Amino acid sequence: MLTKRIIAALDIQNLKVVKGIKFQDIKEVGDPIELSKRYEKDGIDEIVFLDISASLENRNPLFKLIEKISENLNIPFTVGGGINSLKDIITIINKGADKVFINTAAVLNPDLIKKSVKILGSANICIAIDSKKENNGEDYVYIKGGSKKTDIKTLEWIKYIQNIGAGEVIITSMDHDGVQTGYGCELIKKINEVSTIPVIASGGAGKIKHFYDVFESGADGALAASIFHYEKIPIYQLKKSLKEMDVNVRI
Repeated sequence: MLTKRIIAALDIQNLKVVKGIKFQDIKEVGDPIELSKRYEKDGIDEIVFLDISASLENRNPLFKLIEKISENLNIPFTVGGGINSLKDIITIINKGADKVFINTAAVLNPDLIKKSVKILGSANICIAIDSKKENNGEDYVYIKGGSKKTDIKTLEWIKYIQNIGAGEVIITSMDHDGVQTGYGCELIKKINEVSTIPVIASGGAGKIKHFYDVFESGADGALAASIFHYEKIPIYQLKKSLKEMDVNVRI
């Protein structure tokens, strides 16, 4: 079994880490640099930074913060939010990020994925997907920070982006985000059936068993925020417990 990754998610707003529930009720949590350093010390495998208001505010990514993060971290990190051009993507990689993820820009301009892959390679390009199940039972892609529904079905979008070179997918189940009742394992299982690239599950972690369940569903990585921010589950204890459940994690 390939090594499963435990990933911390840091949502950034006004240069602070924040957290909401189902993309609403946003509250400030702390400083991104200090939290990142703490997570690295505690054994997190990777960190994902998302500027949650950049797309809605139609502004550039936080390049200076990315540079500062790179100066303080030794583990891989991924950056997203407000990325609208190939220039943005190249700048973020040059500032020290290991990967860039795009969501809204990828949906509005899929050629951006193709151009980025051609220049930087698939390994640097991750596509973030905010997905929500509608009344007809189908899962659909949302953009603009989860505020706008598209007519694109989640599974069809995943098949398309991997065909044009995306190297990884971060899938957030909007129905599970922040509520700590478990990941959207049903959706992960469906995605695993059509995906040939690594899938990172996001949204819903509340206890150790939720990580086990999502890895059993086929996720390559599990991303969480609230449980780490509020120290509900120590990272080392999480990994130790998963190891005891025969999940291949790095300790």
